[in-house]
Amino acid sequence: MIGIIDYGSGNLSAISTLLEKQKIDHVITSDIETLKVMDKYILPGVGAFDPSMKTLRESGLVDVLNVEVLEKKKPVLGICVGMHLLADGSEEGTVSGLGWIPGFVKKIQIDPTMPPPHLPHMGWNSISTISPHSEFFKDVDEKKGFYFLHSYYFSAEDSDTVAATVEFSGKLTCGVVKENIYGMQFHPEKSHQNGMMLFRNFEAL
Repeated sequence: MIGIIDYGSGNLSAISTLLEKQKIDHVITSDIETLKVMDKYILPGVGAFDPSMKTLRESGLVDVLNVEVLEKKKPVLGICVGMHLLADGSEEGTVSGLGWIPGFVKKIQIDPTMPPPHLPHMGWNSISTISPHSEFFKDVDEKKGFYFLHSYYFSAEDSDTVAATVEFSGKLTCGVVKENIYGMQFHPEKSHQNGMMLFRNFEAL
């Protein structure tokens, strides 16, 4: 059973709808006792880093998630800002992140003297996956890729945690993995068949 973490940030209904289409058992919850019995977690997030991290801490869920994810090694998937929260911190604010995957969230640098792209990075873009993490993207159409909407990206401290990259004003990390912890910059819930496949791969972990 997958627990979609409801801490007041994220497109919960869209994620739930896609999981329902795949007949993947899940529940949207902010209840600590319910989260404790989940097998896996999805950490969504939309908007800015600081408000999302503050809301997560105020929810009282960080301590239980630290136990379930870091000690019991249950898989977790952070999506968009949910991925950013896995980092140590962000240029977008001053609040500390969860620190589950060493790295820092940085603003995408655009050369103002050059033609597009412009921020935010929005729309479909292909990705490149990196071994040994490519198994997480099994049967995903990398050329078609995923739907993106962001102006900040995860700059990983350890290159071994980079699972996927995307080309946008240079090569940017769009997927990170460290043991049981996964983060994806794109929105699988808006990415049709590829999104469904990614969620199936996550369920199969």
